Amino acid sequence: MNFKLSPSSLSLMKECPRCFWLAQHKVWKRPAGIFPSLPSGMDKILKVHFDKFMEQEKLPPELKENKECKGCKLFDNKELLSEWRNNFKGIKWEDKEGNILHGAVDNLLQKGKKLIILDYKTRGFPLKEDTHEHYQNQLDIYNFLLRKNKYETEDYSFLLFYHPKEVLETGEVIFNTDLKVMKINVKNAENIFNKAIKLLNDDCPTKSCAWCEGR
Repeated sequence: MNFKLSPSSLSLMKECPRCFWLAQHKVWKRPAGIFPSLPSGMDKILKVHFDKFMEQEKLPPELKENKECKGCKLFDNKELLSEWRNNFKGIKWEDKEGNILHGAVDNLLQKGKKLIILDYKTRGFPLKEDTHEHYQNQLDIYNFLLRKNKYETEDYSFLLFYHPKEVLETGEVIFNTDLKVMKINVKNAENIFNKAIKLLNDDCPTKSCAWCEGR
């Protein structure tokens, strides 16, 4: 049996290997919780916002004012970016056994010949000290996929956080932004993928959680 994995499905493996195994083997799927629509709406308008600056061959203020982005430009291959942003396509890689790993990016920067992942995150509150660390695996996987597709990437990626600051008298909401530079470890992504395939090719884990107990 071949499997199709993504950063979100692999995060389930970390949370509950049994739920992950059951879902990938199409035995049972954990019910999806209620997902707030605001982050999805923000994601959509942020892509439009960044694409306007890409068309002008400029960086938006959130990046231009940050020294970490010096020498960078927004990735301008529109056709390829559209494919890589698509949740049903994304960036794909298939191993020798036919297992597929894929992921959809928010955006990319380019510095010389190298690509840099840029991922947007919308929050209701300012960052905690370790907030950005929760996205390490996701960024490692994106870089792993790009390199498997013969693209060079920098050894770091960007997380751009937005959180509300105030509401103006006109009703406009002002957001603060925080840019975090994340060191990349593609070996971590490879290890996660290999661990997942090994788990899926073995018997179903017996240890259950509140969701999969009795399944």
